[in-house]
Amino acid sequence: MTSRLRPAAALVAGLATAGLALSACGSSSLDTGSSSSSSSSSSSSSSSSSGGGVDQALAAKVPQKIKDKGTIIVGSDASYAPNEFLASDGKTVQGMDVDLFNAVAAKLGLKAEFKNAGFDTIILGVSSGKYDIGVSSFTINDQRKKQVNMVSYFNAGTQWAVKKGNPKKVDPANACGLSIGVQKGTVQVDDLTARSKKCTAAGKPAIKQIVEQDQSKVTADLVSGKADAMLADSPVCLYAVKQTNGQLEALGDIYDSAPYGFVVPKDETDFAQAIADALKATAADGSYKAALSKWGNDSGSITDFAVNP
Repeated sequence: MTSRLRPAAALVAGLATAGLALSACGSSSLDTGSSSSSSSSSSSSSSSSSGGGVDQALAAKVPQKIKDKGTIIVGSDASYAPNEFLASDGKTVQGMDVDLFNAVAAKLGLKAEFKNAGFDTIILGVSSGKYDIGVSSFTINDQRKKQVNMVSYFNAGTQWAVKKGNPKKVDPANACGLSIGVQKGTVQVDDLTARSKKCTAAGKPAIKQIVEQDQSKVTADLVSGKADAMLADSPVCLYAVKQTNGQLEALGDIYDSAPYGFVVPKDETDFAQAIADALKATAADGSYKAALSKWGNDSGSITDFAVNP
């Protein structure tokens, strides 16, 4: 469902071969039980933002270990423009989620330091203490809520995309036998798997899933013709379409809309609530809307910030 100004350094070569200057399309929800290694290694960046000043009452709820260092370590897969992606220096993580969480961190009297990581490693990293929080377009679902606390902050759905003119005549409701691109560990993988099972149950060929670690590679696969279509979170997919200079187009409507959530350790419910309250404070002072508007994602705004909704 969402400015990809520049892809991650590792993705430049892949896009170049597809004739694509900058694009990414991907998805945001994952079955997070595994911690497989990723091509998005841990380059890191630090950034801070003011969102109207520190809220002392909320700052008091920050865990002491974080309060003592004054910095909150954030795990984020910086291959998912415009939500989180690498700037032209190849190491600074930027995007809508970054701007938004920087505003939240400012309310808590903290500086956010973003660490680039594989999407399917972040929840485990939060649970193990490698990261203090995960901010990476995670769709909230019951499986994740069993592992961590999730704080809602945005609403997104799934969007399909194809090459301009849909030359393969792709129909999401009948994609049997087609090659469809998707990011590893996302809810869209589950979506495709369910669709493929319907195909085989009806005696039709299965969907051929082209699963990539990075969203940018998914987009490059579609542009190059390796994939017949792709599906991803709507903000990311629609932004990718916009950045391909007419090579791609959206297909069908956005569906299965659900909230994104910041990922907080399971034993830090009070801190998760403080983050939810900090989001309410950013909504009140305008910094929440400013972060979304900057990246063209106003339509995904919410007002019911909550822990484990």
